Amino acid sequence: MLDWVDEPTLAALFGLGGGVLLGLAARLGRFCTLGAIEDALYGDSLVRMRMWAVAIAMAVALASGLTALGLLDPSDSFYLAQGWNLWGAVAGGLVFGYGMALAGNCGYGALARLGGGDMRSFVIVLVMGLAAYVTLSGPLSGLRVALFAPNSATGASGIGHALSGLTGLPLALCGVLIAAAILVAALWPRAEPMPIGGALWGGAVGLAVAGGWAGTAWLHRAGFDALPVVSHTFSAPLGETMLYAMTSSGSALSFGVGSVAGVLVGAFVGSLWKGHFRWEACEDPRELKRQILGAALMGWGAVTAAGCSIGQGISAFSVLAYSAPITLAAIGLGAALGLRQLISGFAPAE
Repeated sequence: MLDWVDEPTLAALFGLGGGVLLGLAARLGRFCTLGAIEDALYGDSLVRMRMWAVAIAMAVALASGLTALGLLDPSDSFYLAQGWNLWGAVAGGLVFGYGMALAGNCGYGALARLGGGDMRSFVIVLVMGLAAYVTLSGPLSGLRVALFAPNSATGASGIGHALSGLTGLPLALCGVLIAAAILVAALWPRAEPMPIGGALWGGAVGLAVAGGWAGTAWLHRAGFDALPVVSHTFSAPLGETMLYAMTSSGSALSFGVGSVAGVLVGAFVGSLWKGHFRWEACEDPRELKRQILGAALMGWGAVTAAGCSIGQGISAFSVLAYSAPITLAAIGLGAALGLRQLISGFAPAE
């Protein structure tokens, strides 16, 4: 295959395939980070939150299976190969979650809505991508590193590695056991049953993330360009896609660019399939101002936490990075605070 397609393009195709599946999950399966949190807090429904748990369980199980087969070394992933900062994960997650509530979507959700014709989400995508790069390698990068410098990595270390060290069980088996526990908790019978479709779309999201690991790990082993082992995330790749769109004649494709394009394509197809595609724009300047602020906060928060709700919440979780549950909890708390401010304000309930 590498004789016919160059490695960066092939990485982008892997990203494109998984991104299409993620876009379809958003439009057909209503898989949404903020929607799951809002349903749980104000809609008396845990269905979409349980879909998230199914996605995490599937991603962990499949990544562990790839590890057992020798097709993935989790220590090659960004989340385990480099150190992380606890306070960066907490602060970044809180700011990202709060910004997500203000904007009405995370980066992945904004892409999915843009694929359905919502031009308000176009503004969110642009601002978030710009803010991410300003924080990653622009004027705010020095401040970010000074405040939240990652700890030095001392070899692969994650939840699975810790459990393997304590029990003596193989790393992959520890991952499968953790995935099974999460899946049982997600599918355990409750008063509100879990729809089969919801479970399937949650599983599809986990499959997309694991597919990203499988494809880029194979390229890392078989190729000559030393491409990174990555999976889906929607913070810095938004800015990366903007840069590629402006400088494609002098730059190469990447997994992240393909992933962003794939979500747009999948969301577009899904919205047409459901008959939901329609052009929408913002008619309230106050709403637009809130969305721009939220997008900027998400860009800063995602880079500071080294990942967004998808990047840390599922991709990092799939390799059982320590940062994943901490960042995901911080994102949920930040979103809850933002939603409360928008819905009822911070005045004490009477």
